[in-house]
Amino acid sequence: MEKNQTFAIIGLGRFGGSICRTLISSGCEVLAIDASENRVNEYMNIATHAVVADAQDEMVLKSLGLRNFDTAIVAIGEDIQASILVTLMLKEMGVPRVVAKAQNEYHARVLEKIGADRVVHPERDMGVRLAHNLISKNIMDYLELSQEYSIAEIQVSNAKFVNHTLNELNFRQRFNLNVIGIRRRGKLIIAPGAEELVENNDALLVIGEINDIDALDQQISL
Repeated sequence: MEKNQTFAIIGLGRFGGSICRTLISSGCEVLAIDASENRVNEYMNIATHAVVADAQDEMVLKSLGLRNFDTAIVAIGEDIQASILVTLMLKEMGVPRVVAKAQNEYHARVLEKIGADRVVHPERDMGVRLAHNLISKNIMDYLELSQEYSIAEIQVSNAKFVNHTLNELNFRQRFNLNVIGIRRRGKLIIAPGAEELVENNDALLVIGEINDIDALDQQISL
């Protein structure tokens, strides 16, 4: 039987707390850590283990056996110095994968330089997704992969696209985009074939350059 993945979450604010709940609901083992006793008490009956601890104390981190976890998530809020220090200590302890939350681009660059395996920008990414959703009636979701590339979920109701196969629509040639999925009536079709017929109100998951996604959105809106 495959071993459950183990996670240590340091910081139980909104970001760390939501990760904790999601991981637990997925059957993972989670150690939740925060300096606030009130926050830890909230997750005492949710996380596998929840402890009140000062994560900036290296001896405390070692005593909790964090090097034995598959992934440590540094979800510390506004204290950038604490975030950097804890990330550095976790890497030096040999934690296999360290994911750290960044407050801004400068913070992100420092986290990357000290060895964070993944840096996330939850506020920025959510802002980008919401902005695209607000300005377009077609874009239902949006995930920025880099400054140039994104994945977008675009709803299709335009007669120029409906009742045509992906091969006929030829997104790669016409828009320089790849269709990686179709969401239809609550179900997701992964890697649809060239002969898949696009139906009214399908949501296409496309990947490509941001400018090309915007161009497709404009075409659908015409």
